[in-house]
Amino acid sequence: MAAGRASLVAVSVRGLLSNQLITKTTLCLPSIHNTTKRAFASGVLSQPIEDSITTNTPSTTFSGPLEHYNSLIQRGLLQEDQQQRAVLQELDRMQKKFKGYSNHSASFFSKLFSKQKPPKGCYIYGDVGTGKTMLMDMFYSHVEITSKKRVHFHGFMLDVHKRIHRLKQSMPKRKAGKMAKAYDPIAPVAEEISEEASLLCFDEFQVTDIADAMILKQLFENLFRNGVVVIATSNRPPDDLYKNGLQRVNFVPFIAVLKEYCQTIRLDSGIDYRKRNRPAAGKLFYLSSEDNVQETLDKLFDEMAFKQNDITRPRSLKVHGRNVTLSKACGTIADCTFEELCDRPLGASDYLEISTVFDTVFIRNIPILTLNKKTQARRFITLIDAFYDHKVRVVLQAEVPLEELFVNEGHHDDESHILIDDLGLKRDAASSLSIFTGEEEVFAFQRTVSRLTEMQTEEYWVEGDRSTL
Repeated sequence: MAAGRASLVAVSVRGLLSNQLITKTTLCLPSIHNTTKRAFASGVLSQPIEDSITTNTPSTTFSGPLEHYNSLIQRGLLQEDQQQRAVLQELDRMQKKFKGYSNHSASFFSKLFSKQKPPKGCYIYGDVGTGKTMLMDMFYSHVEITSKKRVHFHGFMLDVHKRIHRLKQSMPKRKAGKMAKAYDPIAPVAEEISEEASLLCFDEFQVTDIADAMILKQLFENLFRNGVVVIATSNRPPDDLYKNGLQRVNFVPFIAVLKEYCQTIRLDSGIDYRKRNRPAAGKLFYLSSEDNVQETLDKLFDEMAFKQNDITRPRSLKVHGRNVTLSKACGTIADCTFEELCDRPLGASDYLEISTVFDTVFIRNIPILTLNKKTQARRFITLIDAFYDHKVRVVLQAEVPLEELFVNEGHHDDESHILIDDLGLKRDAASSLSIFTGEEEVFAFQRTVSRLTEMQTEEYWVEGDRSTL
């Protein structure tokens, strides 16, 4: 969807762009984003995910996503893209097959004797900014299934691990001198999720964590057996998932499972719609080398803070029993440094909480991200993903332009050498693993740059305004 927004006719805004502020918005087109909150019933995520579905009218107005897409093109809100159309034609056929589908049987006997065969899912992959999320969200808004969930894949896996931890904690304590009984929580977790959703739509399906990689086959086999249908978007084809990851040989069987239950469709028009020329929301990106840059950012923060019903002060957020303190905030605006957000051991749940509390975040002193800062780069990627999904507006100050932020220098730091030795790997063998090469970070950072480019536009800035909510 993100890419689709980029191909939309830019909305007109009335604002104080000379002061880098937008105080009031006037849309020259009917709103085409109906924002809805979606989350699993039993706390699948610590916070509901807000996603914008590209629809300006109730889904009943159109027979399906393809008719909706044609309408948007006819009205000049989207431009024709044959690659998008081909994908949407398939999704439109799937939408009709899904009508009334449920993996929940009404009674015990119907579960035994009349199990409905689930439709096949879909895995859409292609370059960043080509419209994958937009098309999936169009499909999601029109598919007539009562229990459907749409979630960022990283957030989904975060919740899966929380569920696993909860189930393990609920087991009886081992008695002294006795062996604990083996307990596998994956199947019960899959059963829980299956009761909550017949259809799961995943945005940004990617695997970079070995803890995720090792459980995906068992988790998804159980989900598929329980009749859950999966629609996913990704920048990678299935065969490239977790490429060069640790113990990948144990992950590879999952790829076969994914291909069995989901058809694979490529969307790659070669156009990154997020980077297409659209009006900028004033100046939101600053180079550290600019004259008086800190004073300029201080002034911009003060101008925004003036409109908040609060004072500038440190803020502490409660995340899973921990306190995450930001040194400078006022109302819904936070003024942070890169070190504050990415040098500390923060993760997706922390960034989701920040995204919920703040609608505008300053990020100062972003350094060049070399392989020596691979951990910080991963956090930065996760941070921007969370901000983008929740329409958080950002003001950035960095050492170099966005396209030059991540540099793959191709050498290991001392920490990597220690890990290589601890794992008993040879240096030559380790050089091909993504955990040491930074390949995953380089790949993911293309998406981050694309998103940050869109996040500097008027359209995104206006969508992120929560003052009227």
